[in-house]
Amino acid sequence: MAEHTERSIVINADPDDIMAVIADFEHYPEWVSAAREVQVTEYGAGNRPSEVRFVLDAGVLQDTYVLSYEWEADGRAVSWRLVSSDLQRDQRGRYVLAQQVPGSTKVTYELMVDLLVPMIGQLKRRAEKAITEAALNDLKKRVEG
Repeated sequence: MAEHTERSIVINADPDDIMAVIADFEHYPEWVSAAREVQVTEYGAGNRPSEVRFVLDAGVLQDTYVLSYEWEADGRAVSWRLVSSDLQRDQRGRYVLAQQVPGSTKVTYELMVDLLVPMIGQLKRRAEKAITEAALNDLKKRVEG
């Protein structure tokens, strides 16, 4: 992935439980504050979502976009790329899960977003950092809560 933001957090759960929450897109509006609507539009191998449509409302930023997902066979990583969007030129991301000890997993989130509207690199990185931090904290609350 080109220049991207990377953040990690330790979640008190096993990788399979965390990946189950990540893959449960229909329930994102319950715990992802900006997600107004999330719909799986295609399924791939192992009945995993392969294409997902999002309606995002983050106050000043509102977007409808579609992401294509690839799930690692070992269940420890998932990556995505942008298919279409109203505001984004590109988006690539990845979750990587590494079990520390039983019941404890390090989750790393990598994200690169390129908007159609030009944005100064420093502001872009700051926005990516805020997005990844919020996503990891929300994921931790959802899995552990």
